[in-house]
Amino acid sequence: MKYIYTLFVLSWTFLLAGEASAQASTQAVTGAGSSAAAPIYRSWAKAYAKATGTRVDYDSIGSSAGMKKIQQQAVGFGATDVYPSDKDLIDNGLLALPVAITGISPIVNLPKVQNAQLRLTGEVLSRIFMGEIGRWNAPEITALNPDAPLPDLPIKVVVRADGSGTTYNFADYLGKVSPKWKATYGTKTSIQWPQGVLAFKGSDGVAKGVRDTVGAIGYVDFGYVAEYGLAAVQMKNADGVFVKPSIDAFKSALANSEWPATGAFNNTLTQKPGRAVWPITMGTFVVFPKVTQNTEQTTQALKFIIWSFVNGDTLVHENNFVRLPDRVQASAFRVITSIRDQNGTPLGMSLISSSAPLQP
Repeated sequence: MKYIYTLFVLSWTFLLAGEASAQASTQAVTGAGSSAAAPIYRSWAKAYAKATGTRVDYDSIGSSAGMKKIQQQAVGFGATDVYPSDKDLIDNGLLALPVAITGISPIVNLPKVQNAQLRLTGEVLSRIFMGEIGRWNAPEITALNPDAPLPDLPIKVVVRADGSGTTYNFADYLGKVSPKWKATYGTKTSIQWPQGVLAFKGSDGVAKGVRDTVGAIGYVDFGYVAEYGLAAVQMKNADGVFVKPSIDAFKSALANSEWPATGAFNNTLTQKPGRAVWPITMGTFVVFPKVTQNTEQTTQALKFIIWSFVNGDTLVHENNFVRLPDRVQASAFRVITSIRDQNGTPLGMSLISSSAPLQP
Protein backbone atom coordinates (compact mmCIF):
# COMPACT_ATOMS: atom_id res chain seq x y z
CA MET A 1 0.00 0.00 0.00
CA LYS A 2 3.00 2.19 -0.73
CA TYR A 3 3.67 5.10 1.62
CA ILE A 4 0.54 4.80 3.73
CA TYR A 5 0.93 1.05 4.00
CA THR A 6 4.50 1.37 5.30
CA LEU A 7 3.55 3.94 7.90
CA PHE A 8 0.66 1.90 9.23
CA VAL A 9 2.70 -1.29 9.25
CA LEU A 10 5.23 0.48 11.44
CA SER A 11 2.62 1.99 13.76
CA TRP A 12 0.82 -1.35 14.14
CA THR A 13 4.10 -3.17 14.68
CA PHE A 14 4.85 -0.83 17.57
CA LEU A 15 1.37 -1.44 18.99
CA LEU A 16 1.70 -5.21 18.84
CA ALA A 17 5.18 -5.05 20.29
CA GLY A 18 3.83 -3.13 23.25
CA GLU A 19 1.22 -5.84 23.82
CA ALA A 20 3.40 -8.85 23.16
CA SER A 21 4.13 -9.44 26.81
CA ALA A 22 0.48 -9.13 27.80
CA GLN A 23 -2.10 -11.85 27.57
CA ALA A 24 -4.53 -11.82 24.66
CA SER A 25 -7.81 -10.06 25.32
CA THR A 26 -10.34 -12.24 27.08
CA GLN A 27 -13.13 -10.53 25.12
CA ALA A 28 -13.67 -11.90 21.63
CA VAL A 29 -14.17 -9.57 18.71
CA THR A 30 -17.80 -9.74 17.56
CA GLY A 31 -19.18 -8.82 14.15
CA ALA A 32 -22.30 -9.56 12.13
CA GLY A 33 -23.75 -8.87 8.72
CA SER A 34 -22.91 -9.49 5.07
CA SER A 35 -22.86 -13.13 3.98
CA ALA A 36 -21.09 -12.13 0.75
CA ALA A 37 -18.18 -10.79 2.81
CA ALA A 38 -18.17 -13.70 5.27
CA PRO A 39 -15.22 -15.49 3.58
CA ILE A 40 -12.92 -12.50 3.97
CA TYR A 41 -13.90 -11.79 7.58
CA ARG A 42 -13.45 -15.44 8.55
CA SER A 43 -10.07 -15.64 6.83
CA TRP A 44 -8.96 -12.47 8.59
CA ALA A 45 -10.34 -13.85 11.87
CA LYS A 46 -8.29 -17.02 11.59
CA ALA A 47 -5.10 -15.12 10.83
CA TYR A 48 -5.78 -12.54 13.54
CA ALA A 49 -6.36 -15.21 16.18
CA LYS A 50 -3.09 -16.86 15.21
CA ALA A 51 -1.20 -13.56 15.39
CA THR A 52 -2.76 -12.11 18.55
CA GLY A 53 -4.53 -14.92 20.39
CA THR A 54 -7.83 -13.04 20.23
CA ARG A 55 -10.88 -14.87 18.89
CA VAL A 56 -13.16 -13.25 16.31
CA ASP A 57 -16.79 -14.37 16.09
CA TYR A 58 -18.46 -13.32 12.82
CA ASP A 59 -22.14 -14.07 12.21
CA SER A 60 -23.10 -13.94 8.51
CA ILE A 61 -26.75 -12.98 9.03
CA GLY A 62 -27.06 -10.65 6.03
CA SER A 63 -26.43 -6.93 5.59
CA SER A 64 -29.82 -5.75 6.88
CA ALA A 65 -29.64 -7.83 10.07
CA GLY A 66 -26.02 -6.78 10.58
CA MET A 67 -27.02 -3.13 10.43
CA LYS A 68 -29.66 -3.72 13.10
CA LYS A 69 -27.07 -5.39 15.32
CA ILE A 70 -24.62 -2.50 15.10
CA GLN A 71 -27.39 0.07 15.58
CA GLN A 72 -28.11 -1.69 18.88
CA GLN A 73 -24.36 -1.94 19.56
CA ALA A 74 -24.93 -5.65 20.14
CA VAL A 75 -21.69 -6.42 18.25
CA GLY A 76 -18.34 -4.73 17.85
CA PHE A 77 -18.82 -4.12 14.14
CA GLY A 78 -21.49 -4.51 11.50
CA ALA A 79 -20.86 -5.55 7.91
CA THR A 80 -22.90 -4.50 4.89
CA ASP A 81 -22.56 -4.47 1.12
CA VAL A 82 -24.56 -1.25 0.95
CA TYR A 83 -23.04 2.06 1.98
CA PRO A 84 -25.62 3.54 4.38
CA SER A 85 -27.30 6.79 3.43
CA ASP A 86 -26.17 9.96 5.18
CA LYS A 87 -29.54 10.04 6.94
CA ASP A 88 -29.13 6.48 8.25
CA LEU A 89 -25.61 7.22 9.47
CA ILE A 90 -26.67 10.42 11.26
CA ASP A 91 -29.95 9.08 12.68
CA ASN A 92 -28.28 5.95 14.06
CA GLY A 93 -24.97 7.49 15.11
CA LEU A 94 -22.86 5.31 12.82
CA LEU A 95 -19.75 5.52 10.66
CA ALA A 96 -19.02 3.28 7.67
CA LEU A 97 -15.88 2.51 5.70
CA PRO A 98 -15.06 0.08 2.88
CA VAL A 99 -12.93 -3.01 3.40
CA ALA A 100 -12.75 -4.64 -0.06
CA ILE A 101 -14.29 -4.92 -3.53
CA THR A 102 -15.99 -7.94 -5.08
CA GLY A 103 -18.50 -8.82 -7.78
CA ILE A 104 -21.92 -10.43 -8.02
CA SER A 105 -22.23 -13.30 -10.47
CA PRO A 106 -25.45 -14.67 -11.93
CA ILE A 107 -25.22 -18.47 -11.65
CA VAL A 108 -27.10 -21.24 -13.44
CA ASN A 109 -27.65 -24.98 -13.23
CA LEU A 110 -28.22 -26.22 -16.77
CA PRO A 111 -27.34 -29.67 -18.15
CA LYS A 112 -24.34 -29.53 -20.50
CA VAL A 113 -23.83 -25.76 -19.99
CA GLN A 114 -20.36 -25.09 -18.64
CA ASN A 115 -19.02 -22.35 -16.37
CA ALA A 116 -19.05 -18.94 -18.11
CA GLN A 117 -20.57 -20.42 -21.29
CA LEU A 118 -24.03 -18.84 -21.10
CA ARG A 119 -24.29 -15.22 -22.26
CA LEU A 120 -26.92 -12.77 -21.04
CA THR A 121 -27.59 -9.07 -21.34
CA GLY A 122 -28.81 -6.97 -18.46
CA GLU A 123 -32.19 -6.52 -20.14
CA VAL A 124 -32.70 -10.27 -20.57
CA LEU A 125 -31.50 -10.92 -17.01
CA SER A 126 -33.99 -8.39 -15.65
CA ARG A 127 -36.85 -10.00 -17.59
CA ILE A 128 -35.91 -13.42 -16.22
CA PHE A 129 -36.01 -12.13 -12.64
CA MET A 130 -39.29 -10.28 -13.31
CA GLY A 131 -40.80 -13.56 -14.50
CA GLU A 132 -41.28 -12.37 -18.09
CA ILE A 133 -38.98 -15.01 -19.62
CA GLY A 134 -39.88 -18.43 -18.28
CA ARG A 135 -38.03 -21.07 -20.31
CA TRP A 136 -34.36 -21.60 -21.08
CA ASN A 137 -34.97 -22.05 -24.80
CA ALA A 138 -36.84 -18.74 -25.09
CA PRO A 139 -35.90 -16.77 -28.24
CA GLU A 140 -34.37 -13.93 -26.20
CA ILE A 141 -31.85 -16.37 -24.66
CA THR A 142 -31.17 -18.55 -27.70
CA ALA A 143 -30.42 -15.45 -29.79
CA LEU A 144 -27.54 -14.65 -27.43
CA ASN A 145 -26.37 -18.28 -27.28
CA PRO A 146 -26.69 -19.87 -30.75
CA ASP A 147 -24.08 -22.54 -29.97
CA ALA A 148 -25.11 -23.36 -26.38
CA PRO A 149 -27.12 -26.54 -25.64
CA LEU A 150 -30.06 -24.73 -24.06
CA PRO A 151 -32.67 -27.16 -22.69
CA ASP A 152 -36.43 -26.91 -22.97
CA LEU A 153 -36.78 -26.43 -19.22
CA PRO A 154 -38.64 -23.94 -17.04
CA ILE A 155 -36.46 -21.26 -15.47
CA LYS A 156 -36.43 -21.54 -11.69
CA VAL A 157 -35.43 -18.21 -10.18
CA VAL A 158 -33.50 -18.42 -6.89
CA VAL A 159 -33.30 -15.29 -4.71
CA ARG A 160 -32.43 -14.11 -1.20
CA ALA A 161 -35.15 -14.43 1.42
CA ASP A 162 -33.42 -12.06 3.84
CA GLY A 163 -32.40 -8.40 3.63
CA SER A 164 -29.26 -8.49 1.54
CA GLY A 165 -26.60 -6.09 0.29
CA THR A 166 -26.01 -8.49 -2.57
CA THR A 167 -29.67 -8.10 -3.54
CA TYR A 168 -29.34 -4.31 -3.28
CA ASN A 169 -26.39 -4.16 -5.68
CA PHE A 170 -27.98 -6.70 -8.02
CA ALA A 171 -31.17 -4.61 -8.10
CA ASP A 172 -29.11 -1.43 -8.54
CA TYR A 173 -27.55 -2.95 -11.67
CA LEU A 174 -30.89 -4.16 -13.04
CA GLY A 175 -32.38 -0.72 -12.47
CA LYS A 176 -29.62 0.85 -14.57
CA VAL A 177 -30.22 -1.46 -17.55
CA SER A 178 -34.01 -1.84 -17.33
CA PRO A 179 -36.37 1.12 -16.83
CA LYS A 180 -39.18 -1.34 -16.12
CA TRP A 181 -37.20 -3.01 -13.32
CA LYS A 182 -36.39 0.39 -11.83
CA ALA A 183 -40.03 1.48 -11.90
CA THR A 184 -41.40 -1.83 -10.62
CA TYR A 185 -38.85 -3.08 -8.09
CA GLY A 186 -36.35 -0.29 -7.51
CA THR A 187 -33.11 -0.72 -5.57
CA LYS A 188 -33.67 -2.34 -2.17
CA THR A 189 -32.13 -4.89 0.17
CA SER A 190 -35.44 -6.79 0.19
CA ILE A 191 -37.46 -7.24 -3.01
CA GLN A 192 -41.11 -8.23 -3.34
CA TRP A 193 -40.29 -10.93 -5.88
CA PRO A 194 -42.80 -12.36 -8.38
CA GLN A 195 -44.68 -15.46 -7.30
CA GLY A 196 -42.96 -18.78 -7.87
CA VAL A 197 -39.39 -17.83 -6.99
CA LEU A 198 -37.32 -20.01 -4.65
CA ALA A 199 -36.06 -17.93 -1.72
CA PHE A 200 -33.17 -18.86 0.60
CA LYS A 201 -31.38 -17.11 3.43
CA GLY A 202 -27.79 -16.04 2.91
CA SER A 203 -25.39 -16.39 0.01
CA ASP A 204 -24.77 -19.99 1.06
CA GLY A 205 -28.49 -20.67 0.78
CA VAL A 206 -28.73 -19.24 -2.74
CA ALA A 207 -25.59 -21.10 -3.85
CA LYS A 208 -26.94 -24.40 -2.53
CA GLY A 209 -30.37 -23.70 -3.97
CA VAL A 210 -28.98 -23.23 -7.48
CA ARG A 211 -26.58 -26.15 -7.16
CA ASP A 212 -29.40 -28.50 -6.14
CA THR A 213 -32.06 -27.29 -8.62
CA VAL A 214 -31.84 -28.16 -12.32
CA GLY A 215 -32.95 -25.20 -14.41
CA ALA A 216 -32.14 -22.68 -11.69
CA ILE A 217 -30.65 -19.20 -11.94
CA GLY A 218 -29.55 -17.08 -8.97
CA TYR A 219 -26.99 -14.48 -7.92
CA VAL A 220 -24.11 -14.71 -5.44
CA ASP A 221 -20.82 -13.11 -4.60
CA PHE A 222 -18.09 -14.35 -6.95
CA GLY A 223 -16.27 -16.29 -4.23
CA TYR A 224 -19.18 -18.70 -3.91
CA VAL A 225 -18.94 -19.73 -7.59
CA ALA A 226 -15.74 -21.72 -7.08
CA GLU A 227 -16.64 -22.82 -3.55
CA TYR A 228 -19.83 -24.55 -4.73
CA GLY A 229 -18.67 -25.53 -8.23
CA LEU A 230 -21.29 -23.32 -9.88
CA ALA A 231 -21.62 -22.15 -13.48
CA ALA A 232 -21.26 -18.39 -13.78
CA VAL A 233 -22.74 -16.34 -16.62
CA GLN A 234 -21.04 -13.97 -19.05
CA MET A 235 -22.65 -10.52 -18.97
CA LYS A 236 -22.71 -7.79 -21.60
CA ASN A 237 -21.20 -4.69 -20.01
CA ALA A 238 -21.80 -0.98 -20.61
CA ASP A 239 -19.35 -0.99 -23.54
CA GLY A 240 -21.23 -3.83 -25.24
CA VAL A 241 -18.60 -6.49 -24.49
CA PHE A 242 -19.44 -9.90 -23.02
CA VAL A 243 -17.17 -10.47 -20.00
CA LYS A 244 -16.67 -13.21 -17.44
CA PRO A 245 -16.65 -12.43 -13.71
CA SER A 246 -13.06 -12.23 -12.49
CA ILE A 247 -10.77 -10.33 -10.14
CA ASP A 248 -9.35 -8.39 -13.10
CA ALA A 249 -12.85 -7.43 -14.27
CA PHE A 250 -13.71 -6.17 -10.76
CA LYS A 251 -10.45 -4.18 -10.71
CA SER A 252 -11.40 -2.61 -14.03
CA ALA A 253 -14.78 -1.56 -12.65
CA LEU A 254 -13.09 -0.02 -9.62
CA ALA A 255 -10.50 1.77 -11.78
CA ASN A 256 -13.27 3.28 -13.92
CA SER A 257 -15.24 4.53 -10.92
CA GLU A 258 -14.96 7.68 -8.81
CA TRP A 259 -13.34 5.78 -5.93
CA PRO A 260 -9.61 5.85 -6.83
CA ALA A 261 -9.58 9.47 -8.02
CA THR A 262 -11.53 11.04 -5.16
CA GLY A 263 -11.19 8.62 -2.26
CA ALA A 264 -14.99 8.75 -1.89
CA PHE A 265 -16.76 5.42 -1.53
CA ASN A 266 -20.48 6.19 -1.25
CA ASN A 267 -21.30 5.40 -4.89
CA THR A 268 -22.18 1.93 -6.17
CA LEU A 269 -19.81 0.24 -8.63
CA THR A 270 -22.38 -1.21 -11.02
CA GLN A 271 -22.50 -0.61 -14.79
CA LYS A 272 -19.24 1.34 -15.02
CA PRO A 273 -17.75 2.08 -18.47
CA GLY A 274 -14.81 0.11 -19.88
CA ARG A 275 -14.37 -2.87 -22.18
CA ALA A 276 -12.93 -5.13 -19.47
CA VAL A 277 -15.37 -4.10 -16.72
CA TRP A 278 -17.61 -6.55 -14.88
CA PRO A 279 -20.95 -4.71 -14.70
CA ILE A 280 -22.12 -6.01 -11.30
CA THR A 281 -19.19 -5.02 -9.09
CA MET A 282 -19.73 -3.92 -5.48
CA GLY A 283 -17.94 -2.72 -2.38
CA THR A 284 -18.36 -4.22 1.07
CA PHE A 285 -18.26 -2.09 4.21
CA VAL A 286 -17.66 -2.28 7.94
CA VAL A 287 -19.81 -0.16 10.27
CA PHE A 288 -19.00 1.20 13.75
CA PRO A 289 -20.84 3.38 16.25
CA LYS A 290 -19.63 6.98 16.06
CA VAL A 291 -19.78 7.13 19.86
CA THR A 292 -19.54 3.73 21.48
CA GLN A 293 -21.42 2.68 24.59
CA ASN A 294 -19.03 -0.24 25.03
CA THR A 295 -15.44 0.96 24.76
CA GLU A 296 -13.82 -2.45 25.12
CA GLN A 297 -16.08 -4.07 22.52
CA THR A 298 -15.45 -1.33 19.96
CA THR A 299 -11.72 -1.16 20.70
CA GLN A 300 -11.30 -4.88 20.11
CA ALA A 301 -13.23 -4.61 16.83
CA LEU A 302 -11.12 -1.65 15.70
CA LYS A 303 -7.90 -3.53 16.45
CA PHE A 304 -9.11 -6.41 14.30
CA ILE A 305 -10.08 -4.22 11.34
CA ILE A 306 -6.87 -2.16 11.47
CA TRP A 307 -4.78 -5.34 11.69
CA SER A 308 -6.69 -6.76 8.72
CA PHE A 309 -6.15 -3.60 6.66
CA VAL A 310 -2.41 -3.70 7.31
CA ASN A 311 -1.79 -7.44 7.12
CA GLY A 312 -4.69 -8.85 5.13
CA ASP A 313 -4.04 -8.05 1.46
CA THR A 314 -2.98 -11.60 0.60
CA LEU A 315 -6.15 -13.00 2.16
CA VAL A 316 -8.24 -10.44 0.26
CA HIS A 317 -6.90 -11.80 -3.02
CA GLU A 318 -7.15 -15.45 -1.97
CA ASN A 319 -10.85 -14.98 -1.24
CA ASN A 320 -11.52 -13.42 -4.67
CA PHE A 321 -11.82 -9.86 -3.40
CA VAL A 322 -9.96 -6.74 -4.54
CA ARG A 323 -7.99 -4.56 -2.12
CA LEU A 324 -8.87 -0.90 -1.67
CA PRO A 325 -6.97 1.76 -3.62
CA ASP A 326 -4.51 3.73 -1.48
CA ARG A 327 -6.56 6.93 -1.58
CA VAL A 328 -9.69 5.05 -0.49
CA GLN A 329 -7.84 3.31 2.31
CA ALA A 330 -6.57 6.68 3.51
CA SER A 331 -10.17 7.90 3.62
CA ALA A 332 -11.12 4.76 5.54
CA PHE A 333 -8.45 5.44 8.16
CA ARG A 334 -9.76 8.99 8.56
CA VAL A 335 -13.16 7.49 9.41
CA ILE A 336 -11.54 5.23 12.00
CA THR A 337 -9.96 8.23 13.74
CA SER A 338 -13.45 9.73 14.22
CA ILE A 339 -14.72 6.91 16.46
CA ARG A 340 -14.97 8.01 20.10
CA ASP A 341 -15.93 6.77 23.53
CA GLN A 342 -18.59 8.48 25.66
CA ASN A 343 -16.00 10.87 27.07
CA GLY A 344 -15.12 12.08 23.59
CA THR A 345 -11.77 10.28 23.47
CA PRO A 346 -10.88 9.19 19.91
CA LEU A 347 -10.41 5.42 20.08
CA GLY A 348 -8.96 5.08 16.60
CA MET A 349 -6.21 7.58 17.29
CA SER A 350 -4.99 5.46 20.19
CA LEU A 351 -4.52 2.55 17.78
CA ILE A 352 -2.98 4.41 14.84
CA SER A 353 0.18 6.48 14.97
CA SER A 354 -0.93 10.10 15.33
CA SER A 355 2.04 11.21 13.24
CA ALA A 356 1.01 9.19 10.19
CA PRO A 357 -0.38 11.43 7.43
CA LEU A 358 -3.83 10.61 6.19
CA GLN A 359 -3.23 11.54 2.55
CA PRO A 360 -1.63 9.30 -0.10
